[in-house]
Amino acid sequence: MIASIFGGLRRRPLTALCVGLLASVAAQAASAADCPGHPDAIGTSRTIVVDPRAHPIIGTMQYNKTLPLADREVVLTFDDGPLPKYSNQILDILAAHCAKATFFLVGRQANANPEGVRKVRDAGHTVATHSQNHPTGMDRLPLDRSRREIEQGIASVTAALADGTAPAPFLRIPGLRVNDGIEEFAASKGLQLWSADFPADDWRNVSANRVYELAMQRLEKKGKGILLLHDIQPRTVAALPRILRELKARGYRIVHVVPATPDRPATPTEPQQWQLHPPSEVVATSRWPKVPKFAFAGPAALPVPALSDLDWRTTDLGGRTARRGRGVPLPPVTPWPRQTTLPPAGTLAALPVPAASLFKLPESARLTLLASSASRAATAQARSTEVSSAKLAGKSRRHGRAAAAQPPASAGQAAQAPQSAGETAAKPAVQAKRNGRSVRVAGLKKR
Repeated sequence: MIASIFGGLRRRPLTALCVGLLASVAAQAASAADCPGHPDAIGTSRTIVVDPRAHPIIGTMQYNKTLPLADREVVLTFDDGPLPKYSNQILDILAAHCAKATFFLVGRQANANPEGVRKVRDAGHTVATHSQNHPTGMDRLPLDRSRREIEQGIASVTAALADGTAPAPFLRIPGLRVNDGIEEFAASKGLQLWSADFPADDWRNVSANRVYELAMQRLEKKGKGILLLHDIQPRTVAALPRILRELKARGYRIVHVVPATPDRPATPTEPQQWQLHPPSEVVATSRWPKVPKFAFAGPAALPVPALSDLDWRTTDLGGRTARRGRGVPLPPVTPWPRQTTLPPAGTLAALPVPAASLFKLPESARLTLLASSASRAATAQARSTEVSSAKLAGKSRRHGRAAAAQPPASAGQAAQAPQSAGETAAKPAVQAKRNGRSVRVAGLKKR
């Protein structure tokens, strides 16, 4: 029946849009009508019944599932109460708007203020639990202590109700700090773990205006979902009336959530409704068949292929190999073609031989080269002559200074020094040689 209805809506998208708008307007009108004396109240559009065992975890802040809400539907939740100073004001604001919410109460707070627990119940809200002492890191605690926190919190809230009834099997872990052990324990007790879809950060040191802005901005991004607030904060008390007025102005609707009981069955839903943004039915990928999961009885063993199955050229390869190798198996010759060989050298393309005229130089260029070579040779010869002249000039100056530094010999010293015939003959020769060198040096200097 449901499938046929949805199929008809898919065939008539304009009709579906009109039906949705009319239903939204009718729900808001009914909500306002159910809140006498408050014509501007947002009210509660509908109540959904959920089975915790069928859906043990919800809230897209941690999980891939949330409550089965339609677009622009919001579930209000409050943590950490009851605290009389602020929790009572939250209850009064909700009553003025005829809006129902879910309160996750702390066991220690319930022991200190049992009347506040009963006020939540008598106002028609859902009473849920939030551990006994609100530890900030339950995921790091030993599992036995986490279990005691959960069980004692439920016991304290049950005692505060004082009518023999237990709170709803809805549980939210402080700070959303869960682990696998906590999730498994909650599921074994039939508890539904609640996360959230978006918070307003009202537990932080921010202004009431900032709480309002975060709540609306994040809701606009999600389009629907579970809003996480705290009924023990003064900034929440100040921001809540504005949030409720803005929700109504933007066309949002409040949904109340209660647990299923034997006398109250769960609201019928489809699996895709528990997703925040389920895939559209008009998109082809959402209707493609899934990949089947095959179950194999055991590992399949394929037969080893025979050598004759490979190629017709290898039918007698084994026999020929054995004959050639005299019983020693040789590696088989690959049946596919060898690498293509190059053509003979004579068939390759031949490049033309360069002509001799390419290496000839013009006459003018040759004369220029010869002239430049002769000029470079003359320059080198002149530089060599200048260097030699400078060296000879330096030697003559050093010789003159040495001769001037020697004192003249006296007549007595000349008489005392005996001279042989050889020495007498040698001195004129040396003197003449020196005179000749001096002349040549003088001639060079003159040049």
